[in-house]
Amino acid sequence: MRSRAWLWLLAALVPAVALAGVRHHVKHDRWTDDYDHLFRKYTKHYFGAHFDWHWFKAQGIAESGLDPNAVSHAGALGIMQILPSTYRDIKRRNPFLANIEDPRWNIAAGIFYNRQLYRKWKKRRGIQTAERLKFAFGSYNAGYGNVLKAYRRALNEHGEVRRWEPVSAFAPGETRHYVRRIERLMQIAQ
Repeated sequence: MRSRAWLWLLAALVPAVALAGVRHHVKHDRWTDDYDHLFRKYTKHYFGAHFDWHWFKAQGIAESGLDPNAVSHAGALGIMQILPSTYRDIKRRNPFLANIEDPRWNIAAGIFYNRQLYRKWKKRRGIQTAERLKFAFGSYNAGYGNVLKAYRRALNEHGEVRRWEPVSAFAPGETRHYVRRIERLMQIAQ
């Protein structure tokens, strides 16, 4: 009888803990405290103190496994896998950024770029606030224009789109996998 009461109490507390914003991350060999101070600092700077910086750390793990020396087949560099051309555009808006290969500036630029994408999706009416970050991550991976095309195709089929899920069906497979991987790293139930 006592064990059953314990299970009911545990079942009642688990959702409450999740809603309180406490995150327990999946076990991943790259989920260390490496670069935490940078992810915290630049998330706070570009998104505000209320925003959970772990999202961008999960993105860094998905992008490069937090390898500051990573280079993709397309030439994207560093932890956040930023193309040099994208970095030049970011640097025009943020001239204080230094070397793209320096983890500090790579992370800062990646989070800044996420903010730009997040704001673009904020302009789309009907997209729920909690879903906007998924749209930004999808755009980071596939390009804003490609995700916008997927969004428009989903609109034509569904009439109204407020969540990432219907749009993801029209997004490239790699992008769907990318957003899901970040969610899994954050243990977000789908």
